[in-house]
Amino acid sequence: MSTSPISPLRQRMIEDMNARKLCAGTQRGHIRSCKRFAAFLKRAPDTAMPDDIRRFQLHLAESGVSICTRNRIMTGLRFLFRVTLRRLDLAGEIYHLREPQKIPLVMSPDETKRLLAVASSLKARILLSLGYGCGLRASEVVRLKVKHIDSAQRIIRIEQSKGRKDRNVMLSSETLDLLREWWKARPSRHDAQTPTQERWLFPGNRAGKPMTTRQLNRLFHEAADAAGIKKRVTLHALRHSFATHLLERGTDIRIIQALLGHDKLDTTARYTRVATGLIAAVESPLDLLSQPRKKPRKHRKDQPSA
Repeated sequence: MSTSPISPLRQRMIEDMNARKLCAGTQRGHIRSCKRFAAFLKRAPDTAMPDDIRRFQLHLAESGVSICTRNRIMTGLRFLFRVTLRRLDLAGEIYHLREPQKIPLVMSPDETKRLLAVASSLKARILLSLGYGCGLRASEVVRLKVKHIDSAQRIIRIEQSKGRKDRNVMLSSETLDLLREWWKARPSRHDAQTPTQERWLFPGNRAGKPMTTRQLNRLFHEAADAAGIKKRVTLHALRHSFATHLLERGTDIRIIQALLGHDKLDTTARYTRVATGLIAAVESPLDLLSQPRKKPRKHRKDQPSA
């Protein structure tokens, strides 16, 4: 099968992204953004003029592209113009829109319990249990190796995740039992020669590769449908539910921040807006109006004044 050669401009951009250690997903997104701009121009992006940038942004707005997608596209173009082409005049024409602040969609403890109970297989159950029980992202779940499980200290080590950061999360007794049960049933046809500590916990169909997040996403939606969950939840809702349920049970928000791997406390604090248990427990000032007012204590004459 023949493949079209990579243009010199794309090759240079790839080298610039590699030099800055951008992850593979970010690189693919930047390349797609530039291809979309080139399709709009009907010529190479390095021939663009300031008015072309303006027209492209208007085109995205008129096409009904979401603000999140639009900002992502323009981030890729900004890298091309600012880093690869050194065209700061064109980069200066790019603007980003403020994205709407939405609260995370979470599942109730009962919904989460039903979801895990109806998981179609042991593999599905342990995968979803790791997402909810440890607050892991989908990419973190599928890339777990044997060496990341520390049963002695009861922790799971997450290496070089989002933002190239390491962190530790808790390993519950139930999760550890499920992992041990899964290890006995886990297929080993592709990695029998690989050292045990370096083996993927959830190997994929391709030799030496873990299962994909797309496969995990499919397992989640199958379980959500079987559990009768009507909310439009996504796989990431397991991580949101993990943080929200911990907060409702009184876990310190800074501990939750560390478990999630957030740099800023503000990012973690958004879960206070969806912690329905905490919100419902707040006494409304309307209820206070109907309560009898307490009489102020009379000051005793023989008591010295402050």
